[in-house]
Amino acid sequence: MNIKKSILLRVRIAFLVAVLFVLAVVYRLVDIQVIEGDAWREKAETFSLDYRKIKATRGNIYASGNDLLATSLPFYKLAFDPSVVDEEIFTSNLDSLSHLLSAFFRDHSSDYYQKKISEARQSKRQYLVLNTRQLDYQEKEMLEQWPIFNLGRMKGGVIFNKEDKRHNPFQNLAGRTVGYLRDNVGVGIERSFNRYLAGKSGEGLFQKVAGNNWMPVNASSDISPIDGYDVHTTIDVNLQDVAQNALLKTVTKYNAAYGTVVLMEVKTGEIKAISNLKRTSRGTYAENKNFAVAENNDPGSTFKLASMLALLEAGKVELTDSIDTGEGTFEFSDRVMTDANAHRGGYGMLSVEDVFIKSSNVGTARLVEESFGDNPQEFIDIIKGTGFGKPLDFQLMGEGVPYIKNTDDPTWSDVSLPWMSVGYETQLTPLQTLTLYNAVANDGKMIQPILVKSINRADRPVEVFEAKVLNKRIASKETLAKLRQMLEGVVERGTAKNIKNDIYKIAGKTGTAQKLINGRYTKQKYYASFAGYFPAENPLYSCIVVIDSPSGWNRFGGDVSAPVFKEIADMIYAQNLEIHDSFESNLLASEGKFPFIRAGKFEELNELCNLLGISNHIGEDVQTEWVRSSVSNNAIIWKENHDNENLVPNVQGMTLRDAVFILENLGLKVSITGTGRVRKQSVTAGRRISQGAQIRLELG
Repeated sequence: MNIKKSILLRVRIAFLVAVLFVLAVVYRLVDIQVIEGDAWREKAETFSLDYRKIKATRGNIYASGNDLLATSLPFYKLAFDPSVVDEEIFTSNLDSLSHLLSAFFRDHSSDYYQKKISEARQSKRQYLVLNTRQLDYQEKEMLEQWPIFNLGRMKGGVIFNKEDKRHNPFQNLAGRTVGYLRDNVGVGIERSFNRYLAGKSGEGLFQKVAGNNWMPVNASSDISPIDGYDVHTTIDVNLQDVAQNALLKTVTKYNAAYGTVVLMEVKTGEIKAISNLKRTSRGTYAENKNFAVAENNDPGSTFKLASMLALLEAGKVELTDSIDTGEGTFEFSDRVMTDANAHRGGYGMLSVEDVFIKSSNVGTARLVEESFGDNPQEFIDIIKGTGFGKPLDFQLMGEGVPYIKNTDDPTWSDVSLPWMSVGYETQLTPLQTLTLYNAVANDGKMIQPILVKSINRADRPVEVFEAKVLNKRIASKETLAKLRQMLEGVVERGTAKNIKNDIYKIAGKTGTAQKLINGRYTKQKYYASFAGYFPAENPLYSCIVVIDSPSGWNRFGGDVSAPVFKEIADMIYAQNLEIHDSFESNLLASEGKFPFIRAGKFEELNELCNLLGISNHIGEDVQTEWVRSSVSNNAIIWKENHDNENLVPNVQGMTLRDAVFILENLGLKVSITGTGRVRKQSVTAGRRISQGAQIRLELG
């Protein structure tokens, strides 16, 4: 009995202690939240202060004409500190403010906003997120005029939290080259030049408030961020647009796996256009890899330029020497080489020049094998001695590593030399191949392609880049002259004669390589290319076009890639008036034979010529009423002057009346200096029209 009483007493005591402990906890909670609540809240606010990073505004990326390729646009999120607003102002304007918020955001009623703001003020909240939608700068300016908000941050409590968002004004134009950067992962200029573009972050005092939000305190100890530098590139947006559209048209037509094009100035090495289009799973095309810079492939017959350079520079052959290509096949060791372009029966006996012009694999391989078979390394050393096959140290990260094997390579075999001579068993990027062709066009000087010209702070350059000279002369003048002669012959009467024209000359080489799939070359997929330069007599631009795995019957470089090259060259010819005039000087009317007739309305010019007894004819495929003159024998041929209402037309040579009529109807504002016909126009023909833009005409 005594034991039971003892146990019961202990249980009662334990229960009483537990009850007292619970009561003490409840009392303390009430004491902290109610009696000492204000004091603890004040301490909590003190402890929730923290220095946080303030991101710098990222620098801009510009094209060569100061067109914006990438910029950071400011966006804002709206917050509110209702505790700082005067009571009378708050009471008299809250209803109007709530109506405006409801009408603008269209997510809640005005009563909802009024209640939300009133409760926040009663609870003395200093940071209330009114809406999470991003506001642009114009919307921010509008909201700053609203009741209460128009008093500013200190008296009106309005808080606009700024967030920068990257924007590409030309959208996908040169998208992969401009690139992106997300969480330190990126590509293109955005990634490669991030150390310039990023700027330096600042530091500011922030206070953690309800909803896990951080409110800036705007303390005097804040360190302001330093905005990023601007990057100025060599890209010409008009030429980029032309190149990208020409490439898109072709890869779509042939349902290709991907296509790439690079356009470069011969003398400067400046890349004016670079486009890479890959087929997506939906069958459309997008820029999601820079094939021109990063993708290695067997180049195919474009490599024959290097083979011919080695043959000529070593004094092994002359252009007039000949080689028997037989019926288009030849056996090297245990493998048979074929002339893919040869007609039935083969080419037979060919001169060295025609071996190149007709792109004979058999002829090239036999010449190289007979000349360097006893010492293959000599062939390789001559080619590598030019600088071809070495990394370009290009400005963008991720350049593909070139591979031209040496004789001590483990994969070297009895057939390596002949197959290398026609562009197999090697790995090169399109940009690396273009660099060799550009060197031939540039009197033998091999220069590093360049994409970024300068780093600027506002308009002041802080760092300037120039193309490095990789080799002052890749070959003798005699060799270079012969190479250029053969490259012109390819277009005049060889595998690219389909792009020959009578206005200016193109020099280049076609290439069609079988694709290496699962370790074996297949005739089902080809790597079609064309590399060259123009105008051939005085090269200004070099260009390479690659179409990977085109579908259809005609899948050779001359059929698929060369037309893209010509479309780009034709557009440059049409846009660059100085080049145009120099090209066509022999076609213009001679003084004393024809009146000064350059351009105008066909109906009027035709009537005038007929009255004067001048033979004139309209050219084929002319579909517009505005024409430009050229001369053929003793007659004027009228050619189409402009047919794209989205591009600035060429009005040089027109009467003032005609020029103003055309330009103002396209939405341009015209200013005039001088008298007579239009001699110059301030906006180059072929540029995209910006409605309301100014264009100045010089008459003379």
